[in-house]
Amino acid sequence: MTQTARIKLVSPMYERLEQVSNEIRDIAQKTGAKVSGPIPLPTKKLEIPTRKSPCGDGSETFHKFQMRIHKRLINIAADDRTLRQIMRVQVPDSVHIEIELKT
Repeated sequence: MTQTARIKLVSPMYERLEQVSNEIRDIAQKTGAKVSGPIPLPTKKLEIPTRKSPCGDGSETFHKFQMRIHKRLINIAADDRTLRQIMRVQVPDSVHIEIELKT
């Protein structure tokens, strides 16, 4: 029975996200499953402005710290064997993964 798995990867670290998405794509291609992706989704940018001076005196200058959240989407039409191999992929702590199955 063939299922469609939608895998969503989210991480602030671009290199680790690419590494995991390439691993998943390679596994799916080796098993002969139909793969579309990784599809890059829009990057979310979180900005935090903070004052440069510790006291309230002086010029009003700010540092702007920024964290970027990168996202990838992979669709796989796969059987149980392929999905079991994908579940065994070592995912770093900084990468959040969601797998949604559709029949």
